This record gives sequence, structure tokens and C-alpha cells, in this order.
Amino acid sequence: MTIQKYIEAVEKADSADLLLEATEALAEQKDPAAIPTLIEILGYNNPGAAVAAVDGLIDIGEAAVPDLLDNLDDYNYGARAWTIRAFAGIGDPRALDLLLKAASTDFSLSVRRAAARGLGFINWSKLPLEDILPAQKRILETLLLVCEDGEWVVRYAAVVGLQALLEEKSEDSEFVKQILEKFQFISKKDPEIAVRGRALMALAKINYPNFV
Repeated sequence: MTIQKYIEAVEKADSADLLLEATEALAEQKDPAAIPTLIEILGYNNPGAAVAAVDGLIDIGEAAVPDLLDNLDDYNYGARAWTIRAFAGIGDPRALDLLLKAASTDFSLSVRRAAARGLGFINWSKLPLEDILPAQKRILETLLLVCEDGEWVVRYAAVVGLQALLEEKSEDSEFVKQILEKFQFISKKDPEIAVRGRALMALAKINYPNFV
């Protein structure tokens, strides 16, 4: 069965269940030719199909990034949230500016949450060595700000992002200090128990105070 047949199956799907099945089958092909269709599915009102499309785009990887950037929907926040999840899963630094802006300013909590988590999982091997620490510092500044978000799920995601960032073991001692101090503060002062617990989990996982 050719990739075009899988695409046609998506286009002909006339129910939510059939769309989900067709999207899953298309995503499993991991074929760059599927990118435009998978991106289009992100805007449908079908969360199951959107999840499958995101997974497919992540599996395709960096080849999907240009099309994702070109087709970012400023009006459909649901599609934008799924797109941010795809960027977060791919981890391509070409989406860094978008993730930074989305994490700190997007009106949708689902977009801010996805972006905050994704900022911790950038594929640093795709950046020149001299650009890595400056980019990490930009992420640090943004995630520290996002830790004050009014929605607890966004703050939770920021902790996850900060932990992943910290596990890169930056050579910048001030960088490390700021994250550890933030985790300690959150673990004691955040109004939501789930966020406090996640900060404690991060400290335990990185073996604080022995983390170096």
C-alpha cells in the first residue's frame, strides 16, 4: 500500500473512529510525504487523531519542523497546542524561539504547558557548541518565570523542563544554583501539592545536595 493510499484513507474517513484508525496507520509509515496531512489533522476536532498525528510527526523528526513552523495556526489554539507538543517531542532548536514565546505568553494553558515541558528537551547536538549555553540561559530565564504561572499544570511542566535542563549538567555554577534554589522554594511554597511534590521528586532524582 502506497503512502498516497494512506493519505486518501484519512481524507475519506467519515467518522471519528475511522479518522483515528486512518491517522494511526498513516503515522506508522513514518514517511515525510505524510507531513502535510498529519499537520492538517492537528486542526481537526478529534483529540485521538491529533495524538496519533503528533506521534507520527515526532517519529518523522526534524524533517517535519519547516512545515510545522510554516503552518502554525495563530487562531486555532487547539491546533497550536498539538503543534507545540510536536515541537517539544522533536526537540529541534529551530523551534526554540517559538517555544520560549509560547511558554511565557500564550493565552492557552495547554500551549504554555506543552512549551514549558518541551524547553527542557531540546536536542543540543543540533546547535554549535558555542550557542548551547546562551540558549540554555534563555530557557532558564523563561522557565523560572513560568514557575510563577497562575495555572498549576503549567508550573508543574516548568519543573519538568527545569529538571531536564539541569540534567544537562551545565558547567555554569550560577546556572545550576538558580535551578536548585527554585526547586527548594517550590517544594516548600507552591500552593499546589502536586507541584511541590514534583519539585521534591526532581531534587531526589538529581541526588541533591550531591548533584555536581
